[in-house]
Amino acid sequence: MARYTGPKVRLSRRLSTNLFENEKGRRALERRPFPPGTHGRTRRRNSGSEYLSQLQEKQKAKYIYGVLERQFKRTYVEANRLAGPTGENLLRLLELRLDNVTFRAGWASTRPQARQFVNHGLVYVNGKRVDIPSYRARKGDIVTLAARARDMIVIQHNIDVLDRPLIGWLEGGDGGKQVTVRDLPQREHIDVPVREQLIVELYSK
Repeated sequence: MARYTGPKVRLSRRLSTNLFENEKGRRALERRPFPPGTHGRTRRRNSGSEYLSQLQEKQKAKYIYGVLERQFKRTYVEANRLAGPTGENLLRLLELRLDNVTFRAGWASTRPQARQFVNHGLVYVNGKRVDIPSYRARKGDIVTLAARARDMIVIQHNIDVLDRPLIGWLEGGDGGKQVTVRDLPQREHIDVPVREQLIVELYSK
């Protein structure tokens, strides 16, 4: 499945956000909190423009959730058809991706790592193995770690060390090796640094 494979730290610095939630990106933003390149410290052309702000918010959402352009546009179109605010619907659909649920469960330290776990068949939904990161979880779904994943050092380390509290729409169980989607994500439970209304404005042009 297609995914972004380019430079990550440069991208995080460009958008002033640790998009991939890794330690390297965090340190880079602390040391050099300005865009990359020779003129990164100086004011950029068109900085502060409305279109630039809208484009940057879309880019943030794309890279945080690991979605490429065509898939992101399809998700937006689907969100636009649903009842309610389109921006919130968009974030809700992205949150329900199986790789994001795996990340929210605390089994992976980053979303890219969660995507890898799903790709490798380490995650089950309602007792069946699902190896598609973009699979959309539904209310009532029970997501569990595969038997061979429960003893993996990296996953146990993440559960023990990260100690990430479960987000409001997930309910834990089985000693941290299982989560249930008890409700659909609400905006107050989605902590990604994205202003979704700007994305809606961009696509509404």
